[in-house]
Amino acid sequence: MRVKPRSPSIPRLRGVLATLLALVSVTQVGCVRRRMTIRSNPPGALVYVDDQPIGVTPASSAYTYYATRNIRLIKDGYQTQTVKQRFRTPWYQFPLLDFISENLWPVEIRDERTLDVELIPQQIVPNHELVQRGEELRGRSLQGLATPLPNTAPPFSSAEPTLGVPY
Repeated sequence: MRVKPRSPSIPRLRGVLATLLALVSVTQVGCVRRRMTIRSNPPGALVYVDDQPIGVTPASSAYTYYATRNIRLIKDGYQTQTVKQRFRTPWYQFPLLDFISENLWPVEIRDERTLDVELIPQQIVPNHELVQRGEELRGRSLQGLATPLPNTAPPFSSAEPTLGVPY
């Protein structure tokens, strides 16, 4: 039986492929950097994103997933602002394309999102108006016109027999 000798070009081809693979893995810089920046007017509001504090405006934070974020800004003297901000997925982050943009693309991709929020000054209600509102509420409650609390059961049910014991 005669064995054919291997062609010298196959080991050379393997060597070239291994060198190219090593070169690609060393020089590979494909990456997507996601960052959101929240600014307010006036600045200095405390920012919560999905109930996690991220800082004082202007505040920046990295994020991983595209979704609808619940952003809350709190500042003394201003009304608390809650914004539902949707971060849409860009075309290069759809399945299959995301593998290329995250791993094989030769340059870094930066996805910067900025949200500007205008804070509304808090209305200061005069004391006499607060007292007047309280008196109106007290009067309505004495007449039985007060609004019941939501999702509360009555103190007793008419289906249960009472034994003549006053509550």
